Amino acid sequence: MTGSLTPPGAEFKIDERHPPIRPRRVTFDWSSTPLHWIPGDPVATHIINSFHIVLPEGEKWFIQAVKDARPYLRDEKLQEEIRGFIGQEMVHARSHQGVLDQILEANGIDTAKITDQMAAGNARRPAEMAELKAKSPRAWRRRLRFELAAVSSIEHYTAVLGQWIMDNRKLDEAGVDPTMLDLLRWHGAEEVEHRSVVFDTYQAMGGRYPMRVAAWVVSLFFLYWALIGGSLYLLRQDPTIKGRVTLPRVWFAYRRSVRKGHVPGIFKLLLGEAPVYLRPSHHPSQVCSTPRALDYLMNSPAAKAGGYTPY
Repeated sequence: MTGSLTPPGAEFKIDERHPPIRPRRVTFDWSSTPLHWIPGDPVATHIINSFHIVLPEGEKWFIQAVKDARPYLRDEKLQEEIRGFIGQEMVHARSHQGVLDQILEANGIDTAKITDQMAAGNARRPAEMAELKAKSPRAWRRRLRFELAAVSSIEHYTAVLGQWIMDNRKLDEAGVDPTMLDLLRWHGAEEVEHRSVVFDTYQAMGGRYPMRVAAWVVSLFFLYWALIGGSLYLLRQDPTIKGRVTLPRVWFAYRRSVRKGHVPGIFKLLLGEAPVYLRPSHHPSQVCSTPRALDYLMNSPAAKAGGYTPY
């Protein structure tokens, strides 16, 4: 792939019909997963760990946004997909919380400085939205649309990352902890599966292209903060890393990780996807592969352990 991480097929709308979206029970046993679950690569490990920090509360915000929109949607198929989306995101939040509790915090890494702030924001949101709606329904609807547009932008990146991690055999060759690799691929596959839901909700709520662009810009800054700031935060708390964590050292280690295929190039990912997502005619069905995602979900060890049976 050149120019972006979007797989071949992004230039045309492909047939992405799939069974109804539904949550899957999953079971992860973290008892044997080391802190550096990419062997010998703490920088790549913590770049991906930065997602574990923001996802539990981030997923809850995604759920709040689509829940607020549901009463105003008439499309029954979209309502059904939203129900599946909410169920999947709830399971994602719980699963990533397990990583925080049983791997990061168990190894002396405190994530509360970030997670508490995000939890406080989620806790304030219902009252803020209710107050705004009482004062100005138009302003409330505008804020909700903007939030949906921002979530849609993030969902584009999580789907593209999901496709990347499902297809990336270099992680297997590197000896990545199999439980963590399954978590990432299971989550990534479900992100691919439900990638159209929030985008379609935004459009059904009257969302327009200029707001989609503005929300993408805001989301881009958030993603840079989460990936770069979160990675440095974790590296500086890692009790196994000797010496100071300096930007030059982290940068060179990050470039090695990209060359080895342990992580995608962050700048290439975030900016390289702009021409895809910001195309006025863009729809999420034009990127990634639902059949590939469903194939992984039928074989995920965690989904099988949770009692998942194929459609």
